[in-house]
Amino acid sequence: MNSAGIDDGKKDHHGEALPVLSKSATKMKMDRLLSTPMPSFEGKHPGSAVWSNIAYWIARRILSIQFRTSDVSGIENLPLDRGNMCCSWHTNGLVDPLQMVLNHPKNFVMGGRHDLVTRPLLSWWTRRLAVQPVVRKAELLRGGCSEEEATQINGRTLMMLATGISSGFGCVLFPEGTSHNDSNMLRFRTGPFRTVIAAAAIAKANNKPIPALVPVGLHFRKRELFRTDSWVEYGSPLFIDEASLPDELVSAVAEGEWSEPPAENVFELRDKLRLQLPLLTPNTSDWPENRALHLIGHVDSKRSKQPLVSWKEEVLAARAFRNLLQPKRSDQSIISNEELQPISHPLIAPAKAAASILEEHRLDARDLNKTGMELRGIQPVPSLLRLLRLPVLLAFLPLFLYSLGPQVALGRLLGDSTDEGLDARSSYHFLAAMFGSLMFWPFMVAGIVVMEGVWHSSVVDLLGVDWYTVFGSSSAYIILTRALFALLLFPVFFISGRAAVLFWDDWSDATRALRRIRMDTTTRQNLRGSLHNLHKELDEFQV
Repeated sequence: MNSAGIDDGKKDHHGEALPVLSKSATKMKMDRLLSTPMPSFEGKHPGSAVWSNIAYWIARRILSIQFRTSDVSGIENLPLDRGNMCCSWHTNGLVDPLQMVLNHPKNFVMGGRHDLVTRPLLSWWTRRLAVQPVVRKAELLRGGCSEEEATQINGRTLMMLATGISSGFGCVLFPEGTSHNDSNMLRFRTGPFRTVIAAAAIAKANNKPIPALVPVGLHFRKRELFRTDSWVEYGSPLFIDEASLPDELVSAVAEGEWSEPPAENVFELRDKLRLQLPLLTPNTSDWPENRALHLIGHVDSKRSKQPLVSWKEEVLAARAFRNLLQPKRSDQSIISNEELQPISHPLIAPAKAAASILEEHRLDARDLNKTGMELRGIQPVPSLLRLLRLPVLLAFLPLFLYSLGPQVALGRLLGDSTDEGLDARSSYHFLAAMFGSLMFWPFMVAGIVVMEGVWHSSVVDLLGVDWYTVFGSSSAYIILTRALFALLLFPVFFISGRAAVLFWDDWSDATRALRRIRMDTTTRQNLRGSLHNLHKELDEFQV
């Protein structure tokens, strides 16, 4: 769970601790929640088409910088002739829904934690995207609002989401109900299943295709780190039997009023997803066990002369060994969310030992050589290419520090000081990049234009031509030239950011190589010993 925030020891009706709340989540601004703009389902976007397209365009640019590699699979699984309710585990704050929304072919109607539509700056965008607020049980049980207020807000939100899904839009809701730091899924809440069943009832009432529930695997190598790797995995959809929808529910929601679906329908759909979705997550007893499985996957692939080259391949290799080594569980134990038992197979002990040594030195199984018996050395060709492009990247560095330095500082400050834990760190990096550019860049562009004007004569001497007169010497042409110069600075700022990202990647690779070289002799011997034992166990391993 979150490592910081407000933890008062309160428990839910299952006797489990409620999610730890950030300070922001405790601030229930009821007037603003009740005045949240309603979505419209007549066009291509539930909110403002203009602002939605702008927001999506900016978000895609930021995520392309935030992640070093990004992969998406399973698009072919998506039933695009009907609404899609996407559900995944939730460990990476705002980045989780963004990954699903931006990689899905459909436009989305969105709901989220109540403070998304009341926070400064963020709410300006979420209201234009018609994001609908949700009051979680954690806020209600802590007295953040009354039962009547929570019912009113959530009833309206679930009805809007259900209507959007029935109209053919996508939607994201997280069955765990909160972002967390665990290596396996929390107990499921019922909100997503009540919503999609209601959407199915609305679709049935209007003779539209019944929406599907789509399990999604969200995989991040180190979710809290800048330039980590990601893989979005759309799983096989679950379909709702139209005949199972009660006529009373169909009639009620057809009138535009929220009505609770029958509990047995909700629980049946919840249990179906519970059996399927954990398979698309690490689903291990703890993170050291997960790292051990990844290392086993890498070593096994090296032994077969088919090394893993992508994050997706690494996740699939670790999953294959997890399915082979993990103690078998009954469907009921999975549905009841019984605690996962640690893997006790002989392969795990040496793999854990080796993975622990690598983790302590901020390395992982990618740092092993082609035999999987030792750390690899420096790769000459990639290193030479990095050195060759270094002067170009350094030339962009001053412009990057000017244009993006404040956003980087803001993102680090907010991400490192948040009370919401590691699962919110990348959210603040994203928000700082998005709002920082929108807020700072116009002033920074104006600053460069003013500075150029002050030293214009020096610029003319340097260039040997007065660039103000490129289009003509009249005042109108000079104004036009300076305006075009100002507009050109925006993509130049972005290019400087891309150059800085490449510089960061090269720096990270260089420092990683240095950590491999500087590992002390004793630790290196312990790593070799653990890897040797792992190879012995793999020699005896029988599938």
